Amino acid sequence: MCYACGTKLPARERLGFRDFCPDCGRAVHVCRNCRFYKPGAHWDCAETVSELVTDKEKANFCEWFSPSPEAGAGLSKSSDAAGKARSSFDDLFKT
Repeated sequence: MCYACGTKLPARERLGFRDFCPDCGRAVHVCRNCRFYKPGAHWDCAETVSELVTDKEKANFCEWFSPSPEAGAGLSKSSDAAGKARSSFDDLFKT
């Protein structure tokens, strides 16, 4: 699932470095979408990574990346503030 909007991502083991969420457009190969993402651990990762990834929501080239089924849990498209704003904006231009 996408950590940002909760959209289910394609069911495949490897997400590419340049893949994006089909709904919100955010990068999916990010720490927050990884099963090893563990806030509070050394560099917020359960794996022994050799380099710090400072922005956990920005695409990176970490070789340990593995999609997390729990990322974005509890989110729904209806609770996404950006989605609501976009929908309201689009409604202004409907005839």
